[in-house]
Amino acid sequence: MNSNNARKAQFLRRSALAFALAAGLGGTGAVFAQATTGSIFGQAAPGSTIQVAGSTGVSREVPVGEDGRYRIGNLPLGSYTVNVVQNGQVVDSRKNVGLTVGASSEVSFAGAATAANAQALESVTVNASALPPIDVSAVDSRTVVTSEQLARLPLGRTAEAIALLAPGAVTGNGAFGRTVSFGGAGVSENAYYINGYNTSDPLKNLGGVSLPYGAIDQQEVYTGGYSAMYGRSDGGVISQVGKRGTNEWHFGAQLLWEPKFARASRPNQYFPNATLPDRYSYTDDTLPGTLYRSREGDTQWTRTVSAYIGGPLIKDKLYMFVAAETEKSEGTTTNSVLLTPNATNHYTYDLPKYYAKLDWNINDSNILEFTGIRSVDEESGKYSTFDYDDRVHTGFEGQYPDTTKIASKYGIAKYTSYITDDLTFSATYGKSHTDDIRRNPGDQGLPFISSATNQDPALNGGDPIRNSTATTQKNAPDANSKTRGLRADLEWQVGDHRLTGGIDNMFYSAHNEGVATTGPGYLWIYGHAGDPTLDLVPALGVGAPGGDGYYARRYIFNTTTSMSVDQKAYFLEDKWQITDKFLVTVGVRNDRFKNFNNNGRTYVNSGNQWAPRLGASWDVFGDSSLKIYGNLGRYYLALPNSVAIRGASSSTFTNEYFTYTGISPIGEPTGLTPIGPGPVSSNGEYGQPNDPKSITATDLDSQYQDEAILGFDKTLGANWVTGAKFTLRRLQAAIDDVCDPVKVEDKLAAQGVDPDSVTIPGCVIFNPGKSNNFSFANVDGSGRTEVTMSKDDWGFTQGAKRKYYALDLYLLHPFDGKWFARFDYTFSKSYGNTEGQVKSDIGQDDISKTQDWDAAELMIHSNGLLANDRKHQFKAYGYYQLTPEWMVSGAVRLTSGAPKSCLGYFGPEEDDPIGYGSSYHSCAGSLYAPGDQRQPWVKQLDLAIEYRPSFADHKLAFGFQVFNVTNENKPLATDATYEDDRFTVSNSYNTGTYFQTPRYARLTATYDF
Repeated sequence: MNSNNARKAQFLRRSALAFALAAGLGGTGAVFAQATTGSIFGQAAPGSTIQVAGSTGVSREVPVGEDGRYRIGNLPLGSYTVNVVQNGQVVDSRKNVGLTVGASSEVSFAGAATAANAQALESVTVNASALPPIDVSAVDSRTVVTSEQLARLPLGRTAEAIALLAPGAVTGNGAFGRTVSFGGAGVSENAYYINGYNTSDPLKNLGGVSLPYGAIDQQEVYTGGYSAMYGRSDGGVISQVGKRGTNEWHFGAQLLWEPKFARASRPNQYFPNATLPDRYSYTDDTLPGTLYRSREGDTQWTRTVSAYIGGPLIKDKLYMFVAAETEKSEGTTTNSVLLTPNATNHYTYDLPKYYAKLDWNINDSNILEFTGIRSVDEESGKYSTFDYDDRVHTGFEGQYPDTTKIASKYGIAKYTSYITDDLTFSATYGKSHTDDIRRNPGDQGLPFISSATNQDPALNGGDPIRNSTATTQKNAPDANSKTRGLRADLEWQVGDHRLTGGIDNMFYSAHNEGVATTGPGYLWIYGHAGDPTLDLVPALGVGAPGGDGYYARRYIFNTTTSMSVDQKAYFLEDKWQITDKFLVTVGVRNDRFKNFNNNGRTYVNSGNQWAPRLGASWDVFGDSSLKIYGNLGRYYLALPNSVAIRGASSSTFTNEYFTYTGISPIGEPTGLTPIGPGPVSSNGEYGQPNDPKSITATDLDSQYQDEAILGFDKTLGANWVTGAKFTLRRLQAAIDDVCDPVKVEDKLAAQGVDPDSVTIPGCVIFNPGKSNNFSFANVDGSGRTEVTMSKDDWGFTQGAKRKYYALDLYLLHPFDGKWFARFDYTFSKSYGNTEGQVKSDIGQDDISKTQDWDAAELMIHSNGLLANDRKHQFKAYGYYQLTPEWMVSGAVRLTSGAPKSCLGYFGPEEDDPIGYGSSYHSCAGSLYAPGDQRQPWVKQLDLAIEYRPSFADHKLAFGFQVFNVTNENKPLATDATYEDDRFTVSNSYNTGTYFQTPRYARLTATYDF
């Protein structure tokens, strides 16, 4: 480059921050979570006109300002041609300008092109590598993965697998399905979006609906620092933008096959055989060292077929894009010897997804978009009995696993109006319906028999007696959830300020959700006490079994109910360009949450919740080569619908204890003698109606978290970018339930109130560590009694605590037509006593109603590393174009293991002060903090190769991918429950519950036209 051109290039780069902001001011070019558009900005000769024409038919025209700057925002994703027009003629042009969702693409025109030399004009193709690699207008933390990268990288075909590419993102506990944790937050604290509409799980907020893999245009993964326009997440955001039709017809199809012969088998699992402390024994001393779970022959195959078609129904006006994907998996997996039934599940997964989009360019100033989505996740199977003594299958005996089906439908409409060059209005409205089916084809009304290996061998002939009932819970046949939502934004540029304001409302309703116990409405659980002279549950009046220590308990669990949630918000934000190099974003959001029980009565009303957001970006040299940025923000989290289950609505959760003298042919104990007062419930759940005014603190604070981020991005020559970021997150308020009514009785008595005159719920929802006010109904109906309960009143020594800090480092080589690579390292720590809304170590998904905080004794020595802590994370992924026909790619993840927990009876004397059994942070008589030990490191290497033959014009492709190349088999989680009874160690303690997927291969054939 000669010196004159170098000076011009430097000049163009110097105001990059101002241009990027201007693009954002013209629309949503400043990075916003859940955005579906991008922006183009740059410099051209003053007095010129800029025209943009997109592959989606969108055309816009704006004048270049006197300062030589222009900006065009709120452009649908696609490929654009950008023209400079003088005196009615195009004098310069750039083609194939691609947009990144929520970001700004710079297209500047150097020199003084005129109509005189326009006839010699040759359009210049602008590649991604020609654009500034650092977006100096962004103050958030996000990772954008494009459809091109998805097609090249060896990835699982889920939104969560893509999200794991983001720094600091880790897999959630397998008990919660496909979930991800961001920045130490719980797996239920994320938000999912498709084309700007919330598609998070409407019941529990665990996961969400995503697009067919081939219909994803771009996926954004936000891990912090996002705009005041968005909220209801203190973890991360997974936002997908679907593909749309263009002025050219395109169609394609893909076939993927994961054959079972190319899948490695898991090794067998064996019972731990540890040396136990004095006074302790295993529940069954014949099991240690024997086969716990057979994996011989367990395998799986998967077939996926997908297709799409898109193009113009009316050129430049009306477009369509339709995609379909059907994934089917079949395989076998054998239950452990402790589970009922001892059998191999021959399962089938069906996951069809459908996506359709219509785009109507009404005119140059108005756009209307319609999106339809259908997603089904269905699992079924049948059991063949497995004889663990001889390790053989004895055939089908009429038992089935649950058939589950989650079927979701979404309809989304978006309207965008470019009112003027400086004023843009957009509105998105959507609705959804989700059926939640869970039933069992083999449910013949017989009670499930649990822990049959603990039956008295003198009464069953030495062989456990069971029946055909294979599962414990079922849903109501008409269980379903619905959502509807509206958000509207008005964006207005005033000088160096860009004001954005609007509303963001969502409504969720659920009908007959929750579960009931299968069979006759109860099941039997057999037990064996190591010391038969000790009371089983002294806190609830359950005595000792005596004899040889054998007993049984009748268990009832029923939580079916209906409920709804109303979430409303409004926001205002100002993006202020203080100088060409310095940008400040100031915003505030107000969220209001209301939760209703099955009678439509409010049990949570948050009131106004103000969430300030402050961000800044400094383009240090004015040439986009070094950006220093930071932000501060507060994020409020709503309670999902499921909180009403076992809370604001009636529920039953009881155990009734007996000794027995016989066992019937269907496995039920006979000759029963009660060893307790009847059905007992540690939570006071006896099916009684709940008073919604009583079960929640009247001044309940929503869960919220404060976050601070400071980082930089720096170019290294022309081909590399590096950066670092420090993140600090602190949980300021949590929500859980406390189930210790005796403490309330003590407080009332201290105030001179007769506790028997007040109806005190078994559990109430509160803010752990804070003082809360409660209003309880008087027994005689004369009114209500108010009481304030502090941390000390409940007996807690500390409040809810969750802190997370992380240092993220990265090195990036953008794709230059030959190769792309990114390397990330994260050092982090997540610690405290509150994981969030779930409890991973026991797989408890009772959102904000976990067993933590139920009583002070459960929280003793609870401080430690939290479930989603991973001290070290290293991620690398990329691809290399060997020749025009051959490409190789790979991804690797190295991650510290998850913290371990150990939950047992309390202290040296194995106390059970509140009747929760093996649930205290104490093992073998000693206190055990979470994270005193860790799971092993997790290593994952995935590789792929693709061939696109030139004879098919590179439209046909064949691929081969291998996942978990080294066939790692590390446990991702282990059984944390130490004991079955006092001084009686569970045989399954510390066995693996979830493991890495063994090595498997995928063959692909793709055609795109």
